[in-house]
Amino acid sequence: LGALQIGVLVSVLLFGITTSQAYVYYTRFPDDSVKLKALHAVFGRCCELGHAICIGHGLYTYTVSDYGQPERLLGPIPKSIVLAVFFTGVIEPCGIRESILCDIRLTPQSVQSFFSLRIYGLSKKLYIPALSWILSFVRFIDNMVGTAAGLRTKSMPGYFAQWEWLIMADWCISVTNDVVITVTLVSLLHRQRTNAYKRTALLMDKLIAWTIETGMLTSVMSILTLALFIREKESFIWVSVYFVEPRLFSNSLLA
Repeated sequence: LGALQIGVLVSVLLFGITTSQAYVYYTRFPDDSVKLKALHAVFGRCCELGHAICIGHGLYTYTVSDYGQPERLLGPIPKSIVLAVFFTGVIEPCGIRESILCDIRLTPQSVQSFFSLRIYGLSKKLYIPALSWILSFVRFIDNMVGTAAGLRTKSMPGYFAQWEWLIMADWCISVTNDVVITVTLVSLLHRQRTNAYKRTALLMDKLIAWTIETGMLTSVMSILTLALFIREKESFIWVSVYFVEPRLFSNSLLA
């Protein structure tokens, strides 16, 4: 349970940092559209607050409510932890990574599932954005199925035995989508940089670096979670990393 405690504490710490970043955003950019601010409020603050409450309650259940009953670790998964999976399914594929590209008004959307519209804004071609949307939608459905199955399961080992393929597919889809978006954006930005003025070229360099950094960060976390799940499935080590992962989307958004 030590790994679970560390994961929850780090996740809640990052939630606090993100909340401070959100406050700075709202005070410094009062002229941003109401739609953009609403997306931040709904997908950012509300879903992340729900996620933080759920993982906190799950930790309390294991360490306090079930204290002295180790057999409960093999029983039904606490509903609060299952609901945390639901919020992860909303935060990661559906929300919360605003692109710095909006600073140069390439396109106004900020939700991650619409993040691929930035690719369309640069390339005017739909096949890459369509692929990204499909991957985001499939991952969202993956998380919803996992949530429904988790609410009905009678034991944690039984859940993993039946739905291991679904859990692993979630992280594989996440990595694939991040790589598709990152590689495509870097390629398109580099192409625009070639004919740009010096000042614009410097901005393009920053955008390229930011795109690579955020894409690598989320991809590495998904790969790490998958590797830990395969190697340490019976422990809470992979769960601790999984609880931190959604925070990286919002922290990279507002950094």
